[in-house]
Amino acid sequence: MELKYDIKENIPSDNNEYFPVIDSNGNVTGFESRKNCHNGSKILHPVVHLQVFNSKGEIYLQKRSMNKDIQPGKWDTAVGGHVDYGESIFEALCREAREELGIMITEKEDVKYLFSYIFESEIEKEMVNTFSLIFDGEIKPDKSEIDFGRFWDIEDVNLNIGNNIFTPNFENEFKSLKV
Repeated sequence: MELKYDIKENIPSDNNEYFPVIDSNGNVTGFESRKNCHNGSKILHPVVHLQVFNSKGEIYLQKRSMNKDIQPGKWDTAVGGHVDYGESIFEALCREAREELGIMITEKEDVKYLFSYIFESEIEKEMVNTFSLIFDGEIKPDKSEIDFGRFWDIEDVNLNIGNNIFTPNFENEFKSLKV
């Protein structure tokens, strides 16, 4: 899915993060602050997820920092983040992979688009755009966002589904992966 910005509005020059507000077809209808997107208003906004696999078929998961406002301390998708207002899905994916794990993605062909879906929790509603990458290079987690990360054997992930160690969003998404 690609976002469709008809007109890019000027966002306020304050210290808030602003996300595109979208309809279910990816049409940008405006923007809203992170705070307002996560306050239970269920404003639909886009995010990106990157499932990172190594050449052995293992999946890299991050353990979310205890400082996170959503699902602290749980194992989650390797890369996950919001699309900033004005960004494309691919630009957000590249930025998040670089910021969270030090992975440099330069070409769209480096990643594979898997699917998009709407995820809704008690405080937010997101259009999740999921991609995958096979990567055997060095991974350098950002310690301000991620406590640590590691590659998991797919069988170990399956054995731990439902044991309250993964985020609900990861568990739902993992079931849709063809691994």
